[in-house]
Amino acid sequence: MSSFSDETIPSHQPIVLGCGQLCLDYLVTVSSFPNPDQKIRCTSSKVQGGGNTGNSLTCVARLGFPCRILAKVADDSQGRYMVEELESSGVDTSFCLNAKDGASHFNYVIVDNQTNTRTCIYTPGYPPLLPDDLTESLLLSVLDGVRVLYVNGRSREAELLLAQKAHSKNISILINAEKRRAGLDELLSLADYAICSTNFPQDWTESPSSPSALLSMLIRLPKLKFVIMTLGEHGCVMLERCSDEVSGSEEETDIDELHESLKQNTDYTSLLPVCNSSLVTRLGGNVTGRLVIVTAEKIPSSELIDTTGAGDAFTGALLYGLCTEMATEKMLTFSSRVVSLVLLLFYSDVIFKKASVTRVLIGIVIEGFAFEICCRLLAAAEV
Repeated sequence: MSSFSDETIPSHQPIVLGCGQLCLDYLVTVSSFPNPDQKIRCTSSKVQGGGNTGNSLTCVARLGFPCRILAKVADDSQGRYMVEELESSGVDTSFCLNAKDGASHFNYVIVDNQTNTRTCIYTPGYPPLLPDDLTESLLLSVLDGVRVLYVNGRSREAELLLAQKAHSKNISILINAEKRRAGLDELLSLADYAICSTNFPQDWTESPSSPSALLSMLIRLPKLKFVIMTLGEHGCVMLERCSDEVSGSEEETDIDELHESLKQNTDYTSLLPVCNSSLVTRLGGNVTGRLVIVTAEKIPSSELIDTTGAGDAFTGALLYGLCTEMATEKMLTFSSRVVSLVLLLFYSDVIFKKASVTRVLIGIVIEGFAFEICCRLLAAAEV
């Protein structure tokens, strides 16, 4: 297993750095979810590395952008397997810290073919990554050449120390906020970009609606450039802070009314992702910005294979888009396409649903992405 040392040679290429936990997934696919006390057979199974950070960085690496991970990994067979798997995908694991007496985190994941859902049963490992593990030498080396830092708050104290150091070096920070966690507020205050689960914005802000919750986040977090709320099969909504000046006489636009108007003008029947943006407008709390709705690819249930890793692939594609300075609309559409390929491939057998995969790739080429990236997306679908 690789572990950090002061002799680690820093890279001078722009890099994505992810900090978080590695987790081993034991995936089983069943024709339908079992009833209590029922015994059933799985239709397929696989063991693979998981966890938000590892999955997202795998996507970044397979899209061809340099990335590295900072994590504490148990020196057991599962830990070694996860590190080797990341290395085989192109993720730099040289900053992983070796926990000789630790135990790896793991998940049991039940993929239900009847409902196209997955259920995760998580068992935490030990020991966690702690601030004392992050020496000044390690911090300087791991952040060398980094363009974007990705955190999610699972190792909150260590991530906060790393984020503070990144902030002092003007490194952008992307946070994935799935649910309220102790210490998450401090990380959010340092973030430049936020990706949230459907319920997080309202849970965190206690706002009466999702659009008003997104606005509340931009008001309360002045460093935040955009916040994205993911909506699963319904796509996502972004509120982006804009520096564009608007007329001083322009009245504030109600965020809920703006969202409703944008929804009515969005084609939700399209098979392909649709990106619809509002004009830049004056919003509440002295925020100037725009709302963006992105629909998801319409995938027939007969072709939908597995949703495991879809959200992490979306995050990985966003990281890639940020680092390559994609325009907002192009980045969101690209990320939606990456997710489509994850949903159309199955982990254990790598079965291609050829018609749908071809449709996705043709769409990506039409939208101006290089064919080389399309080929990488097929690999990224195994995130």
